[in-house]
Amino acid sequence: MRTIAPPYWPRDAGAPRRTSAARRAVDPWRLYLDAVRSGARLPNACRPLDAVYGPLARADTSRPFVVAQLGQSLDGRIATVTGSSHYISGPAALTHLHRLRALVDAVLVGIGTAVADDPQLTVRHCAGDSPVRVVLDPNGRLPPTLRCLSDDGPPVLVIRRAGPGVTAGDRIVAVAADTDGRLDPHAVVAALAARGLRRILVEGGAQTVSGFVAAGAVDRLYVTVAPLIIGSGTEGLRLPEIAALTEALRPPTRVHVLADGDVLFDCDLAAARPAAPGGDDDDSRRLLAHRAPAALADGDRGARRDPALHRDEQRAERAGPEHAV
Repeated sequence: MRTIAPPYWPRDAGAPRRTSAARRAVDPWRLYLDAVRSGARLPNACRPLDAVYGPLARADTSRPFVVAQLGQSLDGRIATVTGSSHYISGPAALTHLHRLRALVDAVLVGIGTAVADDPQLTVRHCAGDSPVRVVLDPNGRLPPTLRCLSDDGPPVLVIRRAGPGVTAGDRIVAVAADTDGRLDPHAVVAALAARGLRRILVEGGAQTVSGFVAAGAVDRLYVTVAPLIIGSGTEGLRLPEIAALTEALRPPTRVHVLADGDVLFDCDLAAARPAAPGGDDDDSRRLLAHRAPAALADGDRGARRDPALHRDEQRAERAGPEHAV
């Protein structure tokens, strides 16, 4: 398989040949970004990365593609009872999160996460461009001093509940609410897609991610699990109650061990959607939310392994920790 020749890797006749050590020093993630952006064939060094990020990097952008991310402990907690969460996940999981940011058009958080964590929502731990930053703020509570609102970074969009006194503009996106005054995740996704933002990362918090998953608005769910037991505190996914396990979501799932021991579960929620008879994919998205209506308020199970693992992923697993993402 031929190697991609990005701009920083001279291949003209007069350029000195790179040694094996120099080739290994080139960042595989940067090579991967160059390959997926140009549509070129992947270098061998990028195969393990593609096993994780390929579905997002090559997503059909004729419709929105939504991914969500959670980092949690072994017992499913994302924070202690006091809200302490820095850091449950290790450095490799943080790099994974920033790689997701680098591959999407928009990264979205709820007002609760924006206020509590004051995240920058930019790409800093890997190569890549920062996406548009989106904050769900139905009631207009967002403090103007938050770092994600800074003018020296990527553009910012604030999702507000449509109504009197709310004027849509460059930063404000007004979305109609349901009868309970809550935002419909599908309406949020549609509003962002109308602005050309089709690859969307729902990054937090737990209430926001849970609302999108319960509504059937997420195509891919990434859950990183750290070897840590907290015992109490904020849970990760919180979905409507079910009476029988036959009602549980059982998405095809791939498992990746990260370099520092955290485990990444890559859950294909799109494949778990029931087919909509005579309908399109948007119909099946809504059928997934079969337990109860899910919407976003003003705030913020065991997976099984896919038996048909991609052969590139199998090769990456056999290669060992050197190729962990």
